[in-house]
Amino acid sequence: MSEDAPTGLFVTFEGGDGTGKTTQAGLLDAWLREQGRTVVRTREPGGTEVGVLVRDIVLHHRGEVSARAEALLYAADRAQHVDTVVRPALERGDVVIQDRYLDSSVAYQGAGRVLGAGEVRDLSLWATAGLLPHLTVLLDLDPAAARRRLDAADKPFDRLESEASAFHERVRTAFLALAEADPGRFLVLDAAQDASVLAADIRARVEALI
Repeated sequence: MSEDAPTGLFVTFEGGDGTGKTTQAGLLDAWLREQGRTVVRTREPGGTEVGVLVRDIVLHHRGEVSARAEALLYAADRAQHVDTVVRPALERGDVVIQDRYLDSSVAYQGAGRVLGAGEVRDLSLWATAGLLPHLTVLLDLDPAAARRRLDAADKPFDRLESEASAFHERVRTAFLALAEADPGRFLVLDAAQDASVLAADIRARVEALI
């Protein structure tokens, strides 16, 4: 966290598409509410009115969006989201559970789009005034297995999900590198495990923080 970090708990879920982030975020949300905690569950992009517009552009726009424009749009969404949703919730002492944050930009735009991990990370840190999560849960899964999950869901792929396997391999490698560089913040879990096993491991880590 930055030096002037808020007082709540900030938990983010990261990983490739199809790794089960939404499922695990929902299970953690339900458990925390059972403990009497106030939870704000959100996502990027799309956690604000501005973010909904950005999400439509970066994930569903039919025309071309250049790689740098994509990175800047994610950063703009992140700045708005942190200023209007995340920081206010943390300052109230709430638990924020978020599906994707700046690590996704480092992995997808920095590595996947080959824009450079350092440059994309610096952009997001500037956009958020240095705000980092207390805990980042990385659900790691072989991209081929993740693609089979997405295929089974029988839903249209968005712009990132539609990328070639080499793109998703770069994304996975980047996520694991981020976790290795910051082991105190990351909890890396094998997303091939049963959802209940993953949920128990996540609860144990969160319980130690609250």
